[in-house]
Amino acid sequence: MPWDDKISRRLKLKDLQTLMAVIEAGGIGKAADRLNHSQPAISKAIASLERTLGKRLFERGRKGIELTPYGDAMLKCGTAVFDDLRKGVEEVDFLADPAAGEIRIACTEPVFVGIVSAIISRFVRQYPRVVFDVVLRDAFAIYRDLDTRTVDLVIAQASAPIDTMHMQQEILYHERVVVVAGAHHPFARKRRLTLAELVNEAWVLPPRRSFITSLVIEAFRAIGLSAPRIAVFMQGSRLMLVASNQLLTVVPTVMLKAGAKYLSIKALPIELPSNRRPVSLVTLKNRALSPVAQLFIEHARAVANAIAKD
Repeated sequence: MPWDDKISRRLKLKDLQTLMAVIEAGGIGKAADRLNHSQPAISKAIASLERTLGKRLFERGRKGIELTPYGDAMLKCGTAVFDDLRKGVEEVDFLADPAAGEIRIACTEPVFVGIVSAIISRFVRQYPRVVFDVVLRDAFAIYRDLDTRTVDLVIAQASAPIDTMHMQQEILYHERVVVVAGAHHPFARKRRLTLAELVNEAWVLPPRRSFITSLVIEAFRAIGLSAPRIAVFMQGSRLMLVASNQLLTVVPTVMLKAGAKYLSIKALPIELPSNRRPVSLVTLKNRALSPVAQLFIEHARAVANAIAKD
């Protein structure tokens, strides 16, 4: 269907918003309750949109409403349209008050403890009225919020390829990981250690598919040993367990430095092979970021440069 004046006059933001509400709620009745409209009014708005486009947007299946390919295309369109409108309003607010606004970020916990918390600390000193909405995700789900435009940007270890058709990636710095023990662990006092000496120790590591866990297992296998005994798999707060128990873990250097301020922990003299990976800033292509988000990115680059030099 070619775009023309007739289509532009018939397509309404309200109808797009209604379509999105029906999809998010999972049905016309629930969408009517959410929007405080009658069910006939919701049905009429969807029917009007379908007549304008000349296509069915969703069908009723066993599991409720199911999007057709045309409905999926319009859902993505609506998400982008309302995101751009929100960005436009934010830019107007920024022009009126450049020291205020909201930044929505998705990151993993190690990256938050390391670089993101440092960026926010630096940023709020200069712009105290800026509000941060930070979402912690695991490495395998981190880009979903960006794809649905519920966050402005992602900062994460580049352990998985991104969708380069829709996303762009800027490497901020390369991160080194270290083996860590509690200050009272017998190995914490040693100046020299080999990886083979650690094979019988108990470890606490991230989930099985994570970069760090894979790195540890492959390091032992590379010297002809079986994987070490992993006593605990967990996504975050491993340093707290290590500080109070006879456990070992592996964390990024920046996370160790942050944790060492509050916990009795120590890096062991072990160099893991291939233990550097890039930490990247990822945004959507062809998406205009708000001025305050662009300011945040400038601060992120400055903090990353300081970490890289350190």
